[in-house]
Amino acid sequence: MKCRAGCGACCIAPSISSPLPGMPEGKRAGERCPHLSVDNLCQLFGLPERPAVCSAFRADPSVCGDDREEAVRLLGWLEQATA
Repeated sequence: MKCRAGCGACCIAPSISSPLPGMPEGKRAGERCPHLSVDNLCQLFGLPERPAVCSAFRADPSVCGDDREEAVRLLGWLEQATA
């Protein structure tokens, strides 16, 4: 599956424990990444500052569902189930 342009669910729903530029402690689950543009695109994409966890994420129907809203729900549920 290819990422849906403008989705951004993976930049909002999960927590990121590794440092991000401007966020040395990472980000909390449900918190919008400050590097997510108004168009829901990663502004760190392709840059060395992008956290490895973000680069390793692969879109998949099991976590992305059929649309952005379902992706936020599924990723949020996974975050809670694995916390």
